[in-house]
Amino acid sequence: MGSREGAVARALAHFDTNAFRDHLAELVAIRSTSQDPGHEADVMHYLSAAIQPWLERMGFTVAIHANPRAGFGPILTAERIEDPSLKTILTYGHGDTVRGLEDQWRAGLDPWTLTEEGDLWYGRGSADNKGQHAINLSALEAVLAERGGKLGFNLKMVLETSEERGSVGLREFVAANKDALAADVLIASDGPRVTPDVPTIATGTRGTYHFDLVLDLRPGGVHSGHWGGLTADPAVLLTHALGCIVDRKGKILVRDWLPRNGVPASVRSVLAGCPVGGGGEAARIDPDWGEPGLTSAEKIYGWNSFIVLAMLSGRPENPVNAVAPNARAHCQIRYTVDTDPADFGPALRAHLDAEGFANVRIENAGIRMPASRTDPAHPWVGWAVTSMERSIGKRVQVIPNSSGGLPGDVFVDHLGVPLIWIPHSYNGCKQHGPDEHFLKGPAREGMAGYAGIWWDLGAGGTP
Repeated sequence: MGSREGAVARALAHFDTNAFRDHLAELVAIRSTSQDPGHEADVMHYLSAAIQPWLERMGFTVAIHANPRAGFGPILTAERIEDPSLKTILTYGHGDTVRGLEDQWRAGLDPWTLTEEGDLWYGRGSADNKGQHAINLSALEAVLAERGGKLGFNLKMVLETSEERGSVGLREFVAANKDALAADVLIASDGPRVTPDVPTIATGTRGTYHFDLVLDLRPGGVHSGHWGGLTADPAVLLTHALGCIVDRKGKILVRDWLPRNGVPASVRSVLAGCPVGGGGEAARIDPDWGEPGLTSAEKIYGWNSFIVLAMLSGRPENPVNAVAPNARAHCQIRYTVDTDPADFGPALRAHLDAEGFANVRIENAGIRMPASRTDPAHPWVGWAVTSMERSIGKRVQVIPNSSGGLPGDVFVDHLGVPLIWIPHSYNGCKQHGPDEHFLKGPAREGMAGYAGIWWDLGAGGTP
């Protein structure tokens, strides 16, 4: 009947013989970017030629659906039902990537060719998210082989192709298919570990709320010699407006933006001693930046942050001797589920008015991705920690939300499932930029950890 140890050994042999690397190279070679026009056929090819046959060989029934929103990528669903009375697990991934940025990769690297250098596998999608869902499916194959073609549980999958455009259409799709996608828990992989050497489970994500601050003072620029020192400069005024939102050390001054009751006890408990950074990122942490009195882990995993993503006044690439007519800043709040984003706009308007900036407008405000969180003390979280620690032989760090964005809210809102995100990447992987890569150490541990999880799901004793 096989054994747990045998399943993990099979999965690691698949990794160590470079069979997994070679398969990942085939996936990376498909230019399934959703951000550049003209790649719609590549996105479909990823699902229909790379993923669908693979799943069908493992006994899944597979369907590819048009996105409910015109102009966005298709969504693959698959299910493998052994017995309706068994636990049903839902897993998720995305087959689309950000744009290739071919001209920005360093010499010798190409985004659509997997290149191995030491412990790194370079290639677009290697970390986000092709390598991550490929690890999980490869581990599943190992468990099926060790158990003689049986899992001992039911498994469903959603693989979308518009995640890098904000998962547009996914919410509508899941809502329309909630009965077909019903499950007991979501277990999936995306995002980074807290550090490369610390296995991690995230139980949600922070949300993102965006808005523009705009100041228009006149129809056009005026001569800086004739008018400089006499007429207001919108860039200076907008800078001061930003300064009343956040102080020079990153503390948010619009206090109604913050979690009403501070960091919840269950969140503070799992973050005690949690490391942050790694992969070169630790050197960039400014310990005095952000909310005073919080640890670095609490700041990024249990609190809200304000970021100015872009600012513009005049033409920086071709400045002229004029006082600019206007200034604009595009801003973002990353927030936890302990905050109501409906309060962000009204609180900001009241704050700006009180600080003397009634002429600064708030435009294009709204949620890009809602926050989500399963309580870190949930029984499924504890079960997953125990399984992973048995397979990997290391302590697993639980965090209440990953540092990036994921559509976990969709599955919580419409399916009511607890969230178990098990990332296989790390903060320094350069996803979304040139030279994206997968780090072999976390990837190999992820293969072992997932083989153990798939095995344990079929062994009974789940929550």
